[in-house]
Amino acid sequence: MTQPAPTPPDGGRIRVLIADDQRVVRDGLVLLVGMLDGIEVVGAASNGSEAVELAERLRPDVVLMDLDMPVLGGVAATALLRERLPDVPVLVLTTYADDDSVFPALRAGARGYLTKDADDDQVETAIHNLHSGRTWLDPVVQARLVATIQPGDPAPPHDSPDSGTAPLPDGLTPREAEVLTLIAEGLSNAQICAHLVVSQATVKTHINRIFAKIAVTDRAQAVRYAYRNNLTS
Repeated sequence: MTQPAPTPPDGGRIRVLIADDQRVVRDGLVLLVGMLDGIEVVGAASNGSEAVELAERLRPDVVLMDLDMPVLGGVAATALLRERLPDVPVLVLTTYADDDSVFPALRAGARGYLTKDADDDQVETAIHNLHSGRTWLDPVVQARLVATIQPGDPAPPHDSPDSGTAPLPDGLTPREAEVLTLIAEGLSNAQICAHLVVSQATVKTHINRIFAKIAVTDRAQAVRYAYRNNLTS
């Protein structure tokens, strides 16, 4: 999964389509990717539906796809591209590296997965590898996959939809409930990051979403909420 970046087989430039709903991020990616060796940006989309439309018209070599987008999310857009343009690989570039993001994207057909913590060398190498028919996964994502398939786990993962647990309050996802439990157990952001094998940015995003859903403003209130809702012992 971590092969060095090869030269495009035909000696030409790899044509990349970028999809990200945040204009500042999208413009930054267009600039960054356009400066990479042997790569050019042929289009930029602000949502998944536009990404599919542009891909069908421009026929890029690689699509760089965000996940959290309006109109049509990155996972659904990836699935559509796999159906309509199976020879065009999708490289996910997103903030999240948790199970709720990684596995749906890979099941939808993404051939690569990077977090936005990646540097330009990683982005360049990933694009070259996907163009050569290989896959490329962020080390954090590789660790999540290895942890998931390790033998001897006493129970299904917290993210499993078949785990048989009771419905969670206030629309919390299983991952958010897990993060909230770890907060209630006194773990810092860095400790939660190490425990879940995810990036600091992912942990911060989860916490912001949790606080918004349960209507609290600090960790003390979140801890009280966790105890009231039996999310910790």
